[in-house]
Amino acid sequence: MSKDNNQNAPGKGHLEVIPLGGMGEIGKNMFAFRFGDEIMVVDGGLAFPDSLQPGVDLIVPRIDYLQQNAALIKGWVLTHGHEDHIGGLPYIMPRLPRVPVYGASLTLGLVREKLNEYGVKEVDTDLRVIKAGETVRIGEHFVVEFFRMTHSIPDNLGYILHTPVGRVIHTGDFKLDAHPTDGQPSDLERIEKAGDAGVLLLISDSTNAERQGTTTSEAEVAQNLDALIGSCRGRVFVSTFASQVHRLQNIIKIAEKHGRRVVIEGRSMVKYSQIAEALGYMEFANPLLTSDEVGELQDSQILFLCTGSQGQPMSVLWRLALGMHAKIALKRGDSVILSSNPIPGNEEPVNLIINKLYEIGTDVFYPPNYKIHASGHGSQEELLTVLRLARPKYFLPWHGEPRHQINHARIAQTVPQPPRRTLVAKNGDVVRLSEDEFKVTGTVPAGALYVDGLGVGDVGDDVMLERIGMSQEGVLVVTALLAPTPHVDIVSRGFVKSNRELDHQIRKVALEAIESGLREKKRTEDLRDDMYGAVRRFVRKATGRNPVLIPLLVD
Repeated sequence: MSKDNNQNAPGKGHLEVIPLGGMGEIGKNMFAFRFGDEIMVVDGGLAFPDSLQPGVDLIVPRIDYLQQNAALIKGWVLTHGHEDHIGGLPYIMPRLPRVPVYGASLTLGLVREKLNEYGVKEVDTDLRVIKAGETVRIGEHFVVEFFRMTHSIPDNLGYILHTPVGRVIHTGDFKLDAHPTDGQPSDLERIEKAGDAGVLLLISDSTNAERQGTTTSEAEVAQNLDALIGSCRGRVFVSTFASQVHRLQNIIKIAEKHGRRVVIEGRSMVKYSQIAEALGYMEFANPLLTSDEVGELQDSQILFLCTGSQGQPMSVLWRLALGMHAKIALKRGDSVILSSNPIPGNEEPVNLIINKLYEIGTDVFYPPNYKIHASGHGSQEELLTVLRLARPKYFLPWHGEPRHQINHARIAQTVPQPPRRTLVAKNGDVVRLSEDEFKVTGTVPAGALYVDGLGVGDVGDDVMLERIGMSQEGVLVVTALLAPTPHVDIVSRGFVKSNRELDHQIRKVALEAIESGLREKKRTEDLRDDMYGAVRRFVRKATGRNPVLIPLLVD
């Protein structure tokens, strides 16, 4: 199929671009493109909870719109294998029809493992491997041409979406690394050719729109890690993102160069490395060891690769720092290298881990004191390069919080041929696109579905508010027995220390409300409300606190 066929000739109708996640935030990326009676879906990621979402395990995008229009979905495109782009699929795919899902080899390898882990049978999916440079047709209205973009994981793809109204370029996550680990730089020539032919809309990664210059190359990180690991004399523990397959490969080669055998600790890191090795993205000169197989080796001959760079509770590094690992204990002379930066919101747990490591007496190395990490996202000069090459008529900054999107929009106005119009969209916006139109024309349901234990979506914002209230003010349960004689018991958790006088006063207030209501022959519901209101007012006046109050009546 021609890469610039008449599919791109402006026609009647309009394309709807509908972000369902990843717009105005970093995480749970998901798009829907709709033309007429056909929908193409892109990605299906997750996000992790913050301190205002206690008890939540994961967050995935709401897919009400896709469920309501399930019969229109013709295909699915996956840009790469990071959790914020594929992590929600085990929860999302079973709720939508079986359609072709296109992704690169490593991406689909990770998806298969994830679906299998959650009990989704491969027979219920239609996963199709594609490569950069290939083109696929989805339905009658969408032709997708994939091209290579460097990132912090192999097999990362951008794509050109050929539609009846014109070309749309979606960069996917990217940085323009001139010296990538696998020797395969971004295919800027393809973006430039599309720009020459005419790009109606550019959707581009905004993550580092506030950072000047260019993002550090992974090659420089490898050089710095080489020098640092070469200077260590005892055991070395390196923690980084499990999905940083290129960096894991570099660290393993560095360890082999310095005569160290490698142990990989941590479920997710073991999983990523096994899949990457099976698909040919990682190779080892020596077999990897387990922690049980290093007993005969000297400390200077061992390097551990482990999870926990974000201070996650129960991760390997977390257990090592707190002295809770079942088989390994840190000691003076060990070196711990954090080859990562804290994700916003994770600063506190990461700092806790670092302080615990110092208390043990280990040597600790981490950014920015040491240049041993690089972002997978392009900085301002790289964003400018893509804008100059694509020369889009319209521009949609994506993959970032509002400050990133707005700064990216400002950058777009500095190129020689700026976009005619830029939109800073939100999740759920319906962006209508045609040759002469680029605007938000409506909204669809969007937001977060909380994954809590086995439940998906059965915990909402109202429950979150209740959990926050309980964590901040505690819980007070007031139980009134109505017959044969009114009697009140109270139980509190996280409210105040045991206080007989306060307990007595609360019971007295509750009992007076119940007895008054019984004399007036009020309904049970009204008795409960009277008791609730009386106790609430008294507790607030007596303690200045506002615990979650649960009134119970027993006939």
